[in-house]
Amino acid sequence: MRAIYTFLVFLALPLLPLRLWWRGRKEPGYREHVGERYGRYAGAPVARRPVLWIHAVSLGETRACAPLVERAKRRYPNATILLTHMTATGRATGRALFGDTVAQAWLPYDAPFAVRAFLAHWQPVAGILMETELWPNVVALAAAAGVPLFLVNARLSERSAAGYARVPSIARPMLAALTGVAAQAGADAGRLAALGARTPLVTGNLKFDLEVPAAALALANEFRVRFGESRRTWIAGSTRDGEEALILDALARTPPPKSTLTVIVPRHPQRFATVAEMLRQRGIPFVARSTHAPVTSDIAVVLGDSMGELPAYYAAAEVAFVGGSLLPFGAHTLIEPLAVGTPVVIGPHSFNFADATRNAVASGAALEVADAAALVATVGELLRDPARRERMHAAALEFHSAHRGAADRLWAWLAPQLPETLRG
Repeated sequence: MRAIYTFLVFLALPLLPLRLWWRGRKEPGYREHVGERYGRYAGAPVARRPVLWIHAVSLGETRACAPLVERAKRRYPNATILLTHMTATGRATGRALFGDTVAQAWLPYDAPFAVRAFLAHWQPVAGILMETELWPNVVALAAAAGVPLFLVNARLSERSAAGYARVPSIARPMLAALTGVAAQAGADAGRLAALGARTPLVTGNLKFDLEVPAAALALANEFRVRFGESRRTWIAGSTRDGEEALILDALARTPPPKSTLTVIVPRHPQRFATVAEMLRQRGIPFVARSTHAPVTSDIAVVLGDSMGELPAYYAAAEVAFVGGSLLPFGAHTLIEPLAVGTPVVIGPHSFNFADATRNAVASGAALEVADAAALVATVGELLRDPARRERMHAAALEFHSAHRGAADRLWAWLAPQLPETLRG
């Protein structure tokens, strides 16, 4: 089955540059270092040996790996930390977080020749894969080269597990080849074990250990002043294609309390212009963050068309909706708004973070709604009820604090298994 999979990868390879070019229209990062996608690292610097490789596919995984990067830099000051990505937002986030203290590259497409070239150029002594980033040839060829691979902060929804279960001849050897697996929750560990992972353990979710940057809190204060401190403000964060239309339709049917300001922050930057055009066509007065225009009293919506500022938006809002949950994308993480004590409302499709969502709802820090109409109604109720918001605020901070410590647990398990050669 892996041979068939590899054959399909080879069939796709000629088309992938077109996809990079297309995405690069709005995210130029996709058009940079394209050769690395095919294992050509001739222009990349030669890393100081030894190399510890951490793969963080996109923005969320890159931010989540920060506690690991910092611990690895302290323990292995003479080693190179290589951070690989697949998305432009992931690579840009890595650069913003770590600057030149780490090396960065694209992980190549999962073709054997490209993976072998990657391993030959960087010669990592160990690899750490974040969350659910599993590629059959990457895992198999790293194992063949004697590079131990660890899957950490692992999560696997029921939907994803069912997909892997349909191809056991690929999934079981791939998971069995991993040196170790550390999962976010017991349900994740159980699904991974059922698919072939060897004795996965539960260390918790690293995202609970991320500190809200002081700069984000300062920006949140600026946002509050800019939005109007007397205005009620709520945010629809990390929204996906189709969700903004549902929310705007619901707002048109059931207007929020008077003077309410809605902030919409699409998940993907390539959709900023699309959402702006949607607002224009509907005749909704709005301001785009990128224009730095004043948010006057007649403005109904602020479009958050900026990268890396979502924590500040969450901290500035009185209520937060977490996108990806109104439609079956699977909700994005609700940990960010909980970390700043913002009450959360989430839709029915939370399978990507099922345990965290269920526990947050049970704690009183979050509310789950069935659809956009219920979302808008619930937001309106919360904006009219400061006492209820305050109770949810306290519950959010308590819930977040109770789940911290994953980074220490993970590092205590991981560090003794990493090769001593990393000490240089």
